[in-house]
Amino acid sequence: MSTRKHRVNEAIRARQVRLIGPDGKQVGVVPLMEALAMARQYGLDLVEVAPQADPPVCRIMDYGKFLYEQAKKEREARKALKQIVVKEIRLRPTTDPHHVGFKVRDARRFLNDGNKVKVQVRMRGREITHLQLATEMLQRFAEQVADVGMVEIPPSMEGQSMVMVLAPLRRKGGQPAERKVESSSEVIGGAQDSDPQGDR
Repeated sequence: MSTRKHRVNEAIRARQVRLIGPDGKQVGVVPLMEALAMARQYGLDLVEVAPQADPPVCRIMDYGKFLYEQAKKEREARKALKQIVVKEIRLRPTTDPHHVGFKVRDARRFLNDGNKVKVQVRMRGREITHLQLATEMLQRFAEQVADVGMVEIPPSMEGQSMVMVLAPLRRKGGQPAERKVESSSEVIGGAQDSDPQGDR
């Protein structure tokens, strides 16, 4: 049963129903009025759980308690879902090593917080002919954060940029991170820029 709206008690329209008792056992096909009387005897509700059946299946239960427990399960399930946050760091092939150090520091902070990091080396004009420089730059970057992050998506081209995605070695709270590779579209969709200027 889901938390969709059910017909309950007098809202049930069928003349007779296939009844399931409060213990989950089949009672059989009975008139609706008899099923309602039985539910009242138990101090519970008569709930239509399979309206498409012929006759419809109804169950005697505490409907309010059922809705409460289902809502509680849904809340717990939502809490268990961790939203993937991907921080973005942008570099240029000509970025000063000192400034790269600041970017590495940012990446380490993001990874320690349990976030993923998308490192992007943007190239312009003839810089696109020197892809090896961008690859080596990203490899050095990964080496400098290797104690807190792992390469989840190795360097690859996205338009005019060479891109690499890092994942934390441990999630926030100390749990090991899952070694799961995500698609580039998912990564890009959640990206956040750690440096709006990024071209310095």
